[in-house]
Amino acid sequence: MRARAPASSANLGPGFDALALAVDRYVEVEVERASRLIVRSEGEGAGLNDDAGHLAARVAIDVVGHDRLAVTVRSQIPVSRGLGSSAALAAAAAAAAGSREPLAVAAHTDGHAENAAASVLGGLIVATTVRGKVMPVEMPFDPQLVIVAIVPDRPLSTTKARQLLPAQVGLSDAAFNLGRMGLLLAGLADHRLLVREAGEDRLHQDYRSPLFPEAPMLLSALVAGGALMACWSGAGPTLLGFCPVATGPGLEQTARGAMADAGVPGRVMLLHAERAGLVTGDAARLPPLADDGTIPPIPRAAPISPPDGVPAVAGRGVTPFGVRPSRGAIYDFDRPE
Repeated sequence: MRARAPASSANLGPGFDALALAVDRYVEVEVERASRLIVRSEGEGAGLNDDAGHLAARVAIDVVGHDRLAVTVRSQIPVSRGLGSSAALAAAAAAAAGSREPLAVAAHTDGHAENAAASVLGGLIVATTVRGKVMPVEMPFDPQLVIVAIVPDRPLSTTKARQLLPAQVGLSDAAFNLGRMGLLLAGLADHRLLVREAGEDRLHQDYRSPLFPEAPMLLSALVAGGALMACWSGAGPTLLGFCPVATGPGLEQTARGAMADAGVPGRVMLLHAERAGLVTGDAARLPPLADDGTIPPIPRAAPISPPDGVPAVAGRGVTPFGVRPSRGAIYDFDRPE
């Protein structure tokens, strides 16, 4: 069986460990029966761990109950860059191996319910665990927003980044983040309401800056170049600038110039919110490998502009002033496969 899951960007500034957005870079996993374990990989992370220690192999073996499998991984998601590569890989591997609860598997494996939920369900997701169960809710996201991502060549361990965070925070900092998250959710639902302050945070970004000291300057450059809001992606080092569709190409150029000025090697990606989430079967196939060893992005249709005066909010029954429980499902870690 074949499955594909999108990357995700978590936190988005003030939404620490609670908020994630699926974006249009993907990992494809195919699991087939074989006489012995065979692991192959191409694209991002190719050849790093093509054996029983590969995350996709571990997940597939756990789901199936034996290791007589051929596991093929093809990825567009940069590894250890704050784009949810582990959660997406775990979700795709679980689905390809036949799991009925890929979200439960991915959340348990990766440890981040929000990344796992975004990769499985797609869209902008608020997720948390309640009595050991993942509870995801989809939030409105304006399709007129695109994301310019600064992706440094340097990896950053989520574990190492988390070690810098304080065990306790003050009441004023907690209240600050709650207020900023309200601004953020309103602005992501309707880009006309998105303001720079919506990306501010007092729980994690500043504490992690010693691991990426160029980050504050690059975030400021994104805002100066036209981003409505800029923030870290997950634990970093990827940085994000949210802007209207028309501003995206110009902000890409600004981001490349800012990276050069800061002496930060890496790449810039123009990303879009991914609505589909986890996909299985032939529809999960990614494009063939390019000559440079990467897997090209999937072509996108041009966005449809809404009529004048109508907020540009994505569909599936979501309005600017409402939320939709994600398929009405609660996923239980303890449910046997």
